[in-house]
Amino acid sequence: MRILLDYRPALRERTGVGEYVHELARALAASAPPGEDLRLFSASWKDRAAPDAVPGATIVDRRIPVALLNFAWHRWQWPPAETLAGTPLDVAHSAHPLLMPTRGAARIVTVHDLDFLDHPERTVREIRRDYPALAARHARAADQVVAVSAHTAREVAGRLGVAPERISVCSPGGPSWPRRDREPDGGYLLFLGTLEPRKNVGALVEAYGRLLARMPDAPRLVLAGRATPAAAALVERVGAPPFAGRVNLPGYITPADREALYRGALAFVLPSHTEGFGIPALEAMTCGVPVIAANRGALPEVLGGAGRLIDPDDPADLARALADVAGDRHLRDRMRDAGWRRAGLYRWADTAARVRDAWALALEQRASRANAHARTGAA
Repeated sequence: MRILLDYRPALRERTGVGEYVHELARALAASAPPGEDLRLFSASWKDRAAPDAVPGATIVDRRIPVALLNFAWHRWQWPPAETLAGTPLDVAHSAHPLLMPTRGAARIVTVHDLDFLDHPERTVREIRRDYPALAARHARAADQVVAVSAHTAREVAGRLGVAPERISVCSPGGPSWPRRDREPDGGYLLFLGTLEPRKNVGALVEAYGRLLARMPDAPRLVLAGRATPAAAALVERVGAPPFAGRVNLPGYITPADREALYRGALAFVLPSHTEGFGIPALEAMTCGVPVIAANRGALPEVLGGAGRLIDPDDPADLARALADVAGDRHLRDRMRDAGWRRAGLYRWADTAARVRDAWALALEQRASRANAHARTGAA
């Protein structure tokens, strides 16, 4: 069986979607049964996927500008994935909500969240142009939809009109990092993610200011991640008193450096307005770092009672949580142990197994569709 998996989100900075695609590809390749041919599709004018990016998988690399290919795929449904892959395909698995056009392969889309429907102003380029207009149609046309959480699956069913039986929940797994033995000396409060409006970093900075007023010797705050142009005012704000010297902006953190960043943290904070899953929260729990997160989106599902939930629209609530966790070693110990146990429930091997189940369901749907067309033609 030949599968083409869209690997393009993993070509540059591996944030949430890119990390999901890369680790899923690794897990699929590591557990591939005899006869399964996994091909990873890469297309860019500038960025190249290393031939050995995922051992056991074949890289299909095409030097095509991303914007041009997306426009052709989303608007003209051309060229078919088989042409680009250079081989017939059984499954074409998109990393995003919009389909890869095919000649006859089973088609799967992946939905990480639906923030683009509520806040298209937070998106750019083809995501702003195409996702709100096309996502529902493409999801309903797909043979199966992969959702990264039960929360996202409910959103796909309710808002995109996809039948629940055509949605497979395939949550990400945690990294294979060992649990840290003890808290670091001089640990910091950590946020990791793109500095953009939906991550609600402004509320975290406001809450941290309240914490400093209450606890002048509070741990410093590290805001790790690429700053978008929309974060310019935030970057300027943390460079002035009372934040100057207390808030660090190290920028994008490479996958190789992420583990060390978590290990140095006293607590991890994710106050996002919405998360389709929230991989950084899972990574923090895997390391044994207490997690404070918003009571929105999939975060309550991911934490499963192991972290402290806050109202992301209430900086005072977040400030209280920061003070409680930073000031109570016993609380941190309990949160660390609960989070570590919770993280153990999420494994990439399980993700790969569920994705294979989704492929099987998609192939059944494709066969049903073909039979229906044959009956219609015969009539």
